[in-house]
Amino acid sequence: MDQPVSPLFRFAPSPNGALHLGHAHSALVNRDWADALGRDQESQLLLRMEDIDTTRCTPSLADGMRGDLHWLGVTFDGEVEPQSQRFAAYQKALERLQDIGLVYASFMSRGEIKQAVAGKPDWPRDPDGSPHYPGDERSWKEEERQAQIDLGKRVVWRLDMAKAVAWAGRLVWTELANPSDAGTAIEAQPERWGDVVLARADVPTSYHLSVTVDDAAQGITHVVRGEDLRAATGVHRLLQHLLGLPVPLYHHHGLVLGDDGRKLSKSDGSTSLAALRESGVTPDGIRQQLDRLRAHP
Repeated sequence: MDQPVSPLFRFAPSPNGALHLGHAHSALVNRDWADALGRDQESQLLLRMEDIDTTRCTPSLADGMRGDLHWLGVTFDGEVEPQSQRFAAYQKALERLQDIGLVYASFMSRGEIKQAVAGKPDWPRDPDGSPHYPGDERSWKEEERQAQIDLGKRVVWRLDMAKAVAWAGRLVWTELANPSDAGTAIEAQPERWGDVVLARADVPTSYHLSVTVDDAAQGITHVVRGEDLRAATGVHRLLQHLLGLPVPLYHHHGLVLGDDGRKLSKSDGSTSLAALRESGVTPDGIRQQLDRLRAHP
């Protein structure tokens, strides 16, 4: 008889700024879930540094995050694995999608995309508000694409969403309300994102591709993250299917909002854990600030 798989969680910030109250909330929710399931079976919580943007993400910022998390009292298991050391794994996944004809090279700049959809208020936009890609390179012949590459045009690799969705069919993921919940099936809607970027010339992967590959490589069983990433789960579920990867369980918790009602940003230094610590706030004080939200995730 197969042994049950022990619950494995991950907290995965991007070291391109300082951790704030929103990050503290997510780290503590992950720790709480791991502890709750660990009462019945051994569970672990990993720390992943999502540093694919090697320009903005720095070792000093990653060190600062680890220091903040240690001060907060959030403990992790195993070694920290930076994504910047795993570009070869992402390239292999991209090549697999290319081999089955689901990825194409695109060449329009952001400015060109903006210009192409100007004056088209009904043009479809993704859940983050960005317009769907208006280019037609998906139908180009290979020699047309290569000609653009030879001219030095910047390449962005995109998923042919319509083709990928037709390939995969209907997909769902299981959303958990709490650690003991049996879960609810949520229908994935990756088509809402249009032809998402999977890799760029300057960054040889994307958030969507790298997070999907790494969750599978690390054997993550429970993805606990903010509500702002719920819609993106549709893309991740599609990539899991296309790449033949296991599907974790999901929980999307509530967000910590600023006084303006918007999600906290790393650019708002007043809410950084380092600033709060320097002002005399204790880890218990951080938890007290988050208690009301965490009681109603």
